[in-house]
Amino acid sequence: MRRYGKHTDEDDIRARPNRKGNRPRTNIRPKHEDAAEGMVLTVDRGRLTCLVEDRTILAMKARELGRKAAVVGDRVALVGDLSGKKDTLARIVRIEDRSSVLRRTADDDDPFERVVVANADQLAIVTALADPEPRPRLIDRCLVAAYDGGLTPLLVMTKSDLAPPDKLLELYGDLDIPYVVTSREELAAGEAARRVQDLLDGKITAFVGHSGVGKTTLVNALVPEDRRRTTGHVNAVTGRGRHTTTSALALPLADDGGWVVDTPGVRSFGLAHIDPSRVIHAFPDLEPGTVNCPRACSHDEPDCALDEWVAEGHADPARLYSLRRLLATRDRKEGD
Repeated sequence: MRRYGKHTDEDDIRARPNRKGNRPRTNIRPKHEDAAEGMVLTVDRGRLTCLVEDRTILAMKARELGRKAAVVGDRVALVGDLSGKKDTLARIVRIEDRSSVLRRTADDDDPFERVVVANADQLAIVTALADPEPRPRLIDRCLVAAYDGGLTPLLVMTKSDLAPPDKLLELYGDLDIPYVVTSREELAAGEAARRVQDLLDGKITAFVGHSGVGKTTLVNALVPEDRRRTTGHVNAVTGRGRHTTTSALALPLADDGGWVVDTPGVRSFGLAHIDPSRVIHAFPDLEPGTVNCPRACSHDEPDCALDEWVAEGHADPARLYSLRRLLATRDRKEGD
C-alpha cells in the first residue's frame, strides 16, 4: 500500500475516474450571491410558486439543498430564469432562516412533523359556533402549536347567527386572545371581512380550522379576486365539511395590507413534535415563577413552583389553570 508523508503534493493524489464523463463531484457549494430574493406562495408536487418583486415565478428546489424543504411563507433565494414567462423554471438555492414555524403531525403517535407555514406573524383559528359544533380540544391544540412556533393566536368565530359565542369566550377569556365574532349575514354583506381585516393589517396570518367552518369563504371575502377554489358544504350526517383547499396558499391583502395563508381543513392536529417547556413562553406573567421549579418540571406536578408563585399573588390562578389545560391537551384526544 502506498503511504503519503506530511508534504504530499496534489499531483500525488490519485483521482477516481468519472465514469459518466461529467464534472467531478465536489463538496464546495456555490454561494449564489447574486440570487434574487423571493417568497414561496404555494407548493404543488415539487413545484413551488414564488413571488419575486412583482412577478410570479415557478421554481424547483436545487439538489444541493438535500432533504431540506421549502414551505409556504419561506423567504428563498432563486437563480435561473426569473422572467415568470410560460414554461420557464427557476431554481431555489437557499432557504433563509425562519422567524416562526407552524408545525403539526398527523396524530400524536406520528413522529413525522409537517411544517404548515413559515414566517407567519399570527395564527387565525377559525371555528364555527354551530354547524359544525365547536371543538375546543382542537382549538387548544392549535393554540399550543402557535405558542410553540412563535405565532400570536387570533380566534375567529363564525356563524354567530346560529349560536352565541359566550361559552367559548368564557373558556378562552383568561388567555387574553384577540378575537372577532362574525355571522353569515355579515359575511355576505362584506362587514365580516372588513372587521377581520383590521386585525390582519401589516401581518402574515395563517388561517386554520376544520372543514365546514367557513375558513375559505372568509379568505375569499378578504381576497375577492381569488376564486380558483369553490367553497364546500357541510355533510348533514357527519357534521364535517368537504375539503375545499388542497394545499396552503399565500394571498396578498389589498393595499399592501399584509398576507393571508389559507391552509387545508384539518380533522386532527397532532402535537407529537411539541416541547411542552416552550409553551410557558406565551405566559409572561407565569414564566418568572418557573425559576424555582425542579428540573424538567412539567408545570403540572406537586413540586411545581408555579403554585406558590400564584398563591403569593404574582399571577391570576385562572392563568395557571389555562396553562395546565393547554399542556394537558397533548396527552388527551381531541374528543375528550
